[in-house]
Amino acid sequence: MNDVDKPVTLDRIRAARQAISSQVMHTPFLPAPRLDRLTGAEVFVKYENLQVTSAFKERGALNRLLTLTADERRRGVIAMSAGNHAQAVAYHAVRLGIAPTIVMPVTTPHVKVSATAGYGARVVLEGETVAEAALAAERIGAEENLVFIHPYDDGDVIAGQGTLALEMLEERPDLDVIAVPVGGGGLIAGMATAAKALKPDIRVIGVETRMYPSMWAAVKGIDAMAGGATLAEGIAVKVAGRQTLPVVRELVDTIVLVDESHLERAVNAYLTLQKTMAEGAGAAGLAAMFAEPDLFRGRKVGLVLSGGNIDPRILASIMMRELAREEKIVAIRLAIPDRPGTLGAITTLIGDAGGNILEVSHRRTVLEIPAKGASLDITLEARDGHHAEEIIAALRAKGYGVERKSAE
Repeated sequence: MNDVDKPVTLDRIRAARQAISSQVMHTPFLPAPRLDRLTGAEVFVKYENLQVTSAFKERGALNRLLTLTADERRRGVIAMSAGNHAQAVAYHAVRLGIAPTIVMPVTTPHVKVSATAGYGARVVLEGETVAEAALAAERIGAEENLVFIHPYDDGDVIAGQGTLALEMLEERPDLDVIAVPVGGGGLIAGMATAAKALKPDIRVIGVETRMYPSMWAAVKGIDAMAGGATLAEGIAVKVAGRQTLPVVRELVDTIVLVDESHLERAVNAYLTLQKTMAEGAGAAGLAAMFAEPDLFRGRKVGLVLSGGNIDPRILASIMMRELAREEKIVAIRLAIPDRPGTLGAITTLIGDAGGNILEVSHRRTVLEIPAKGASLDITLEARDGHHAEEIIAALRAKGYGVERKSAE
């Protein structure tokens, strides 16, 4: 692509930075030694979850809003989003005295609807899917003569997102790799444009959830199924951006597809090791390091923690699931004689072995168990898998038959 055909250039991204610099946070870009040990790379994290709306989307949304004419400001703006773009447009539009209307699918979690409305936006719930909500936004925008603020297929939005790469490379010009979450492609198109202009040999790696491989498939020129309930709903986009696709095709070195287990592990690692909140999409870069470690090992890697808006219930579930994967929480089933003192003896034995009992289910009516027996399900906490096996061995040494169960 020549500069005439590109949606953004380095100069345009620099202009965006100057325009928004006093109104969005220059977020910290910090080393993460504990992630170094986990991945075998030298990791630096860009904490975009510290923006007011807890996501990078403020950069592009604000840059676009600042380009509006006086007449466009008077008319108001409309955006379609189920999450971070909605909050970014709402927050900065109200702050600038522009009336925002946000169309969200009726399936949007209440917490996100409330947050968007809380910034002062008029929220319209319409459509079961993001695609249906987009059609509603186009209709309402036309009926009410509102200016549409696209979440990614807009040059000003792309330029605003590209300011991230300027900040990262100014602070760490020796970066070898930048890993960037990919939905419609606005973030990676802007960042790749800036990064490759400043440092042509840097590798820019995109990350998509395997459930929504839209950009990956579009770059390869193939059809791919996209759909399902992913932890990374912020990048669950079914169609790659029209403006962003050519940029990604030219400048992005590769796109990694990650599984849900990689995303869960990455969210948990940010919380437990870095003591920070990451939503599924925000943790996608780290998830790629788990999915394709050879792409990153031994290199200086910049990760964009692009957002931290995660449902606390989902976060709690992820933490418990990771403890189970690490065998720090283990579920076992025992067939025991139904007589007084047996349960007490078992719990004492587990305690003496250093285990902590979290849950007990004592059943007597299971047909596979003899009439004078009972089935005992115990969920317990151990230091690790080796310790769990020591506890099970101690139970078996006392004559109890123990069966390992899934704790998830």
